[in-house]
Amino acid sequence: MERTRTRPGAAVFLMLILGHLGNALEVPLDPKVLEELAQPPTITQQSPKDYIIDPRENIVIHCEAKGKPHPSFSWTRNGTHFDIDQDPKVTMRPRSGTLVVDISGEKAETYEGIYQCTARNKHGAAVSNNIVIRQSRSPLWSKERNEPIRVQEGEALVLHCRPPAGLPPPIIFWMDVNFQRLPQSSRVFQALNGDLYFSNVLKEDSRNDYICYARFPHTQTIQQKQPITLLVLNLDAVNETVAALFNETDLFSDGLAEERKPTFLIPSGSSSSKLVLRGQVLELECITEGLPTPEVSWSKLSGEFPDKRTSIVTFQKILRIVNVSDADAGEYRCTAHNRLASVHHTIRVTVKAAPYWLTTPRNLVLAPREKGQLICRASGTPKPTINWAMNGIPIENSPEDPNRKVEGDTIIFEEVQTGSSAVYQCNASNEYGYLLSNAFVNVLSETPRVLTPANQVYQVIRNNHALLDCSFFGSPIPKITWFKDSQSSTLEGDPYLLHENGTLEIYVAQAFNSGKYICVARNTLGIAENHVYLEVKEPTRILKQPKYKVAQRNRNVVFECKVKHDPTLIPIMIWLKDNGELPDDERFLVDSDSLTITDVTENDAGTYTCIMNTTLDHDSASAELTVVEAAPTPATIYEQPDPPTDLELTDMKPRSVQLTWIPGDEHNSPIHKFVIQYTDSLHDHGHWHNLTHVPGSKTTAHLELSPYVHYSFRVLALNAVGLSDPSNPSHMYKTNPAAPDENPSGVKGFGTEHDNLMILWKPMSGLQANGPGLQYKVMWRQKDVDKNWTSVTVANVSKFMVSGTPTFTPYEVKVQAINNNGIGPDPAVVTGHSGENLPVQAPDNVQVLVLNSTLAEVHWEPVPPKTVRGHLKGYKVSYWRERSLHKHNPHRVEQQLLTFSGNKSHGMLPGLQPYSLYLFNVRVYNGKGEGPASSNLQFETPEGVPGRPSFLRITNSNLNNLTLEWGPPNDLNGHLTGYILKYQQVNNSNELGPMEELALPANKTSVTLPNLKYSTRYKFYFNAKTGQGAGPVITEEAVTIMDEVLMYQPSVDEVGGVHPAAPAFGNVSSSVGENGMLINWEYWGAEKHVYVEYIVKNDNTLGEEEWQKEYVNGSQAYVLKGLKEGLSYRVRMVAKGHDDQAVLHQSEELLVTVPAMPSRQVDIATQGWFIGLMCAIALLILVLLIICFIKRNKGGKYPVKEKEDAHTDPEFQPMKEDDCTFGEYSDTEDHKPLKGSRTPSNGTVHRDSSDDSLVDYGGGDGQFNEDGSFIGQYSGKSSIRETAEGPSPVNTTTMNSFV
Repeated sequence: MERTRTRPGAAVFLMLILGHLGNALEVPLDPKVLEELAQPPTITQQSPKDYIIDPRENIVIHCEAKGKPHPSFSWTRNGTHFDIDQDPKVTMRPRSGTLVVDISGEKAETYEGIYQCTARNKHGAAVSNNIVIRQSRSPLWSKERNEPIRVQEGEALVLHCRPPAGLPPPIIFWMDVNFQRLPQSSRVFQALNGDLYFSNVLKEDSRNDYICYARFPHTQTIQQKQPITLLVLNLDAVNETVAALFNETDLFSDGLAEERKPTFLIPSGSSSSKLVLRGQVLELECITEGLPTPEVSWSKLSGEFPDKRTSIVTFQKILRIVNVSDADAGEYRCTAHNRLASVHHTIRVTVKAAPYWLTTPRNLVLAPREKGQLICRASGTPKPTINWAMNGIPIENSPEDPNRKVEGDTIIFEEVQTGSSAVYQCNASNEYGYLLSNAFVNVLSETPRVLTPANQVYQVIRNNHALLDCSFFGSPIPKITWFKDSQSSTLEGDPYLLHENGTLEIYVAQAFNSGKYICVARNTLGIAENHVYLEVKEPTRILKQPKYKVAQRNRNVVFECKVKHDPTLIPIMIWLKDNGELPDDERFLVDSDSLTITDVTENDAGTYTCIMNTTLDHDSASAELTVVEAAPTPATIYEQPDPPTDLELTDMKPRSVQLTWIPGDEHNSPIHKFVIQYTDSLHDHGHWHNLTHVPGSKTTAHLELSPYVHYSFRVLALNAVGLSDPSNPSHMYKTNPAAPDENPSGVKGFGTEHDNLMILWKPMSGLQANGPGLQYKVMWRQKDVDKNWTSVTVANVSKFMVSGTPTFTPYEVKVQAINNNGIGPDPAVVTGHSGENLPVQAPDNVQVLVLNSTLAEVHWEPVPPKTVRGHLKGYKVSYWRERSLHKHNPHRVEQQLLTFSGNKSHGMLPGLQPYSLYLFNVRVYNGKGEGPASSNLQFETPEGVPGRPSFLRITNSNLNNLTLEWGPPNDLNGHLTGYILKYQQVNNSNELGPMEELALPANKTSVTLPNLKYSTRYKFYFNAKTGQGAGPVITEEAVTIMDEVLMYQPSVDEVGGVHPAAPAFGNVSSSVGENGMLINWEYWGAEKHVYVEYIVKNDNTLGEEEWQKEYVNGSQAYVLKGLKEGLSYRVRMVAKGHDDQAVLHQSEELLVTVPAMPSRQVDIATQGWFIGLMCAIALLILVLLIICFIKRNKGGKYPVKEKEDAHTDPEFQPMKEDDCTFGEYSDTEDHKPLKGSRTPSNGTVHRDSSDDSLVDYGGGDGQFNEDGSFIGQYSGKSSIRETAEGPSPVNTTTMNSFV
């Protein structure tokens, strides 16, 4: 199938079918084609002939036309000129003939009438249809009073609607007072005139809301008739009514209503006639009455009803035929019958026809002295009359033209003259309507032009037909000829076909058909040509199709789909399941050439299709997946086929042979294909290669062979299960040697030294050699200098060195294969260069532009190409900082190098040091190395912002002041103008207070800040500034002390910063547990980095930095494990700052001793009786706790319980369930607030007025007696933390003992 790469407007130009009638040129009405041609007017849009307007909206009467020059417009109204300038309510749109009538304040009926538009330019005049403007009308229903209708049950009845006459006529329907349509049936139904007919009335027809509605479609208004009341009387009611009026009884006999034969209500009588126009809708109506309700049927006496155009609606009452034709004329019979009788009515249908076109006159474009004719043929009943006009004037009243002759429905032109262009109107009319058509005759002298876009590219798949467009225009009609590439002969005859519209068709496109095609258009006035290109692409083929798979449930399945396609086309792989999209499931993995389904289920069974699409074609292949249980039933065994047998070689030729074989057993799975493989015992003995494959239905293969190969063949069969074993090899078939079919690939030329040329190529294999004695003819010559080639023949090598060449000179090289049987084809020419040498010239006109204090831009003039003497790689800029511009600060930095690849003439030097003197130079480099450097130039960087101060210390901390010391920046980067100090408070939740700022002179190195708040943390921000602005900030934190009595020696951090600290740690205690040493402490600081540090006592070998530390943030107890028995340890608590370096708080040291354990001690915790005892005690304690909890909820309290409520201990050790021992404390436990405790908003639990542990109560190590009771005194410590001040001193109180 033919495709094109870019075809803008292709659909338009394919419509430009240029034929000829006589010698006339027909031109489509397309502005793109005719925009530069003189053209008489053509009406392009007009309002309908019968134009009903809405009186509520402005009147818009359309009239649009085109022509060259653009036409002017005029109107007639009721046959006379309509001067729109005299009516302020009427305007004409710019460059248009459309009229807009503003009816505000006017009655629309004022503008009713017959309008006609004329579009005129210097080449003629076109006229529109007669447009009849009428105002839509929806008059009100006349007021009337409807008396109730009384009718005897079983009688026929008609409820008249009689809607007001509207324009267009209204649509009638019957509804009740609730706007619900009244039910209709074969007994009760609506006629075409809107009346409601009852074939016979029943008692249930009585109601008081029979309402007829009329909907006027143009104005979308609905009006209703007054409701009609219907009273249906049975015979008993009639007797009572008569008796009351006439004093008579039983005027009517008792019983049901009397049955009646069918009678026609519409139409009346036994026959009638109907006139209908061709193309309209024929509706024949038969309305009957009778009791029982008659049934109606239809037939045509003179033929059959037309198929697909006939319908019988309204309960068989109406026969409808749409799009009536002459064949629908004839007699139609309506039959009504009930069980009493059957009656007939015959309707004679006559079909008339308003005029309709047989041949519409078409525009003519003629060259001077050409012939042509306009044909206007119409039909109708009665036969229409044809009248001609020229430029809107009857032709008999137009100027005489000896070259024009009117013969009924045809105007014949003979030898037209320049200036005789005009628009002709054909009017076909009879008593039922008219048709009006404009057609121009345009006399032009135009040179040929080709309308197909230039250089258009057509793409087609090989073996498909190709269509090359050559849409053209010219007057006289041009003649089209086609040429290919630079050939002088025209393309005609097989395989080419030239169409009348200029299109060139190639029946079966092949690769050699690719190329440039020239379309030439000629007439007597000139010539035009256009170039298009044809690209013949290789078809898309699936080489390895997906195979039939039988997979067990929950296994993986892989479908392979390997595709070959034209490399210039972009392929898109699509997988389908059962012709639909793959399930949206991550188990389906689509790769470039496979589909993998993991963990297959029964729902995955089905047919999977691999589709490879390109922009021009596609190919597809399918395979079925069957999912079975893990243990499949052995009903049918599917196996790979047996290998083929009896291989035989026939029809042996120098380059081909025919191979036949006998297939093996298929094993219940049909063979899909046979794979033919070969081995070459001469060049590649023992290795088998795929040669081709054939469908499973074939047992022969025609094999194309190469020269000088000792072939042996074998065949493999493939079915849904897999490949068979290979067959036994065939007899050896030796092909004769021949000259090479190809030359070496990968040929290139380059130099290794400045005076040589190395020619390299990829050696050919024995299979490629086509014969013995393979050699290579190496040829070279200096490009654009030498005409003759220098050559040498070599063998068993893949390179050749040419010496004595000029430096970096282009050479053309080629390598040709030769063997004992001849030479290979003419080799391709490759351009290379001899060796490079170092550049000999430095860049000139080197300049520098300093952009800012850290960036400069270097410019240079590129060196002449001849001086590079090699491939220009780029330029290198060397630069270094000679010194700072401060006189007292000489400095020299190591040289830096920036490389700019390519033929650049400028580059940026980033990362410069401000306020410094720099030197630089530029040099060019090629593949060989660098050339000489330019002269050293210097530039100065302007002043910049300074670096950060060298240090910042806080000293002399007092209650309300601090002293800060600092050092100037190491990198001044200019003249220092001062310092900026900012500081702010930091509360316990690390929230920052308002910022204070202080400006300091450049000659100061310390400052004391007075009037600070005592026991408060401050954060300081300090930086230096020059004339260019402030530099980076250095920060520090410090705390003013709470009281001079509590001050202790500040700690010094690693960088020399001194931090005075207020006490943040309270009591630190220890106790010996089974798992290690339990350390408890109190902490009120805000820092988050808290550690337990410990070291062996009297260990002088370890320095201060060798303290062991454990991170315990968020906890107030920790178990130190791994301590050695019998040793004493120094333990302390430490809180560090955000950088985890500076020590902000430190507790007093605590000395703890790890007791030594007896060497032969029995672990009582492992004894069964002890474990049972502990579990019993734990159970008893649990029962007691439950009882206490119940009593407490009832209001009962006791002294110990009150103390527990007042001194809740969050560090109390829970008892482990597995061994009934007390476990170590862990901060990962779920600490829920106890009754009476307070939990801060930040999520941490602070101690209340008394937070005591068991160890705290004992004042030391906690001990248990033999019965497990705790011995000791309550000696809790209380700490009160105030809101605004620091921590208060700790008081110790004595509590009641607990036994």
